[in-house]
Amino acid sequence: MARWYDSLAQRLTECDAKLQALLAPLGRHDVKLAGPAKRAGKNTPGFDLRTALARWAGVDLTRINGLAVTSVLTVLSEIGPDLSRFANVKHFCSWLGLCPGTKISGGKVLSARTRRSTNRVRQALKLATMSLSRNGSALGAFYRRLCARMDKPRANTAVAHKLARMIYFMLTRGEQFVDRGQQHYEEHQRQRSIAALRRRAALLGFAITPTAAAA
Repeated sequence: MARWYDSLAQRLTECDAKLQALLAPLGRHDVKLAGPAKRAGKNTPGFDLRTALARWAGVDLTRINGLAVTSVLTVLSEIGPDLSRFANVKHFCSWLGLCPGTKISGGKVLSARTRRSTNRVRQALKLATMSLSRNGSALGAFYRRLCARMDKPRANTAVAHKLARMIYFMLTRGEQFVDRGQQHYEEHQRQRSIAALRRRAALLGFAITPTAAAA
């Protein structure tokens, strides 16, 4: 048994070295990483994969909540850092199978489900979404809000779609991801709800006045 473990460890070390050698010539960007690295999982390679992927992509995709370094490796291995072949973000999300495939007959919507797909990026993003259930980020709050409104598979797909959009804009525009936190997200949703109530009250000829406690 000890020999089997030693043999397995040696093979994993060899795989890590080969992966590191393959990524080295792809690192053409000088990227300064911000913030601490996420906790390494049991399948995380033994070298600095986060830096290697950031130098390849030009941005640090692991800053997106829910995306572990192994998830980013899957994404970049499948699509690469150049998304110019996609006309826009809608085409990118459609290719991933994360856009609703609305079926309409006689002006009536029959179905708005996303099509089934074996796309590896789609699968990686949906797995990443599941890690947000207890995350204290804005994305975590968004996921829990959707789960309260719909079944979890639909919420999972909707958040995976949001992650895909973030990845697209980071890779095409060089934007850096900044998490504003759960509190900021909840306050933003509160202000949106208040604005919607005021618009509805105005249509009915009323005005909404905050109470002293709410103020």
